[in-house]
Amino acid sequence: MTIAAAARSNVLSDRQAVWAFTLGCCAVTLGVLAHVPAFLMARAMHYRLAGMPMGGEMIAGMALIIVGVAIAGYGLLPRNVAAQRQAAAAIVMMAPEDAPLGWQHWRLMTVLVVALVIDVMKPASLGFAVVGMVDEYGVPKATVSLVPFFALLGTVTGSFLWGVIADIYGRKASILLSAVMFVGTSICGAMPSLAWNIAMCFIMGLAAGGMLPVTYALLAEMMPNRHRGWALVLVGGLGAVGGYFAASGASALLQPVFGWRVLWLINLPTGLTLILLGGLIPESAKFLLARGRVHEAERVMRLFGSRAEASPPRRTPPTAPGYGALTGARLVAKIAALSVCALAWGLVNFGLLLWLPADLVAKGYSIGVSSRLLAESALIACPTVLIAALLYSRWSSKWALVTMIGVTLAGLALVLRLEATRGGSPVWPVALLIVGTNGIIAILLPYAAESVPLGIRARATGWIAACTKGGGLLAQALSISGSVPSMGIVAGAIMVPAAASMLLVAVFGRETRGADLRDLEAG
Repeated sequence: MTIAAAARSNVLSDRQAVWAFTLGCCAVTLGVLAHVPAFLMARAMHYRLAGMPMGGEMIAGMALIIVGVAIAGYGLLPRNVAAQRQAAAAIVMMAPEDAPLGWQHWRLMTVLVVALVIDVMKPASLGFAVVGMVDEYGVPKATVSLVPFFALLGTVTGSFLWGVIADIYGRKASILLSAVMFVGTSICGAMPSLAWNIAMCFIMGLAAGGMLPVTYALLAEMMPNRHRGWALVLVGGLGAVGGYFAASGASALLQPVFGWRVLWLINLPTGLTLILLGGLIPESAKFLLARGRVHEAERVMRLFGSRAEASPPRRTPPTAPGYGALTGARLVAKIAALSVCALAWGLVNFGLLLWLPADLVAKGYSIGVSSRLLAESALIACPTVLIAALLYSRWSSKWALVTMIGVTLAGLALVLRLEATRGGSPVWPVALLIVGTNGIIAILLPYAAESVPLGIRARATGWIAACTKGGGLLAQALSISGSVPSMGIVAGAIMVPAAASMLLVAVFGRETRGADLRDLEAG
């Protein structure tokens, strides 16, 4: 089958797909709205729903959400995949290395930053909702900690799952399906029991977990080579920092009036916004070619300064020294190095940095000092992201990551010293940890997206993103069980995987700055 024939065979099915996706979105939205009356009727009790029975309209709404997600997923499912891949196998994308940044590139970056802000703000809202949950359900904080634990477990699962979906459905399609599920999880704000909240937060994490790796995979394939590095780091970093500000802002403005449940209900407008933004997100041209949608692929390539041509019989020389196809043991070693780095980051970010303020208070530091360290962390993150983007794009992608791991190790060493001397200022240890961890997370996933072949790019990046949450999952398990050791033991234990990751990246990492992603493909 030729590409043109594959395209003609898809005209009717693609029109049906649009209608199916639209119908699914409407069903999910109606299912969420069916839960809003129960929330509003609790106004006199400051929107406390604990112990109230679930009405028939709420059960029907949940069923409508499940059906709607299934219909939307069907609408995004590609058709005739095998025939289209065979027809497009002899075509490769050519992205000029020195192509200037155009309006389309800037628009894509802006839209993806907004999408990531929406995506990150929901997991970030967990910390602001825990206090309200403890008060309403009348259970210990350790019990309520099951909510962020299962939400984090959902993001671990979702990070890898959405990577697989993106390699099958396409980058844009996976973002849209994630957004539909995101809208459906709004009903967590109307659940009358803690068990239902835990279940819905797991699904929320499942939906949110894959946005970051899929975004990196899409952006890596759309940006010119010379601008790809700093764009990846900047978009991911601003999205993460912006998500925290959005979560804290929503909590400050809405929670005093509507209670903690409103932090989940705003998934409806923010999720629908994400779906509407999908119209401004292009699909990867390579994926469009694989589906036989030639005209759409050509339009996207023209807008973004690319072109398609017949696959050459021999690969062109790599554009960066030592940057070629990664296969077999070399590819496994690279992914293993980044996975260990991701686990160490999760242990610091979701463990040590969360436990350290309370530990400082227990040692006699004022609550003001402890609280100020947390409040200033987001402000410190902003320049860190810019510095990381500059180092990544102007100096070295590989050694920028190694440097940030080194800064984190220095912070861990100072925590050890602080614990051993039982005195001194906590400012420098915390500052180095914040700078190092924000630098790592700003660089790690972009570096992963630039380091693996197209066919497994989304799922490999998703796996490494899952490892960042895996470290946090272990840290949260310690919190729930009440088995958190002293900060000195924690810092010393984390230094082992952190130092190992630094060595592994230094040995097995490859320079990706300005390199052509086509050189990753074996051939």
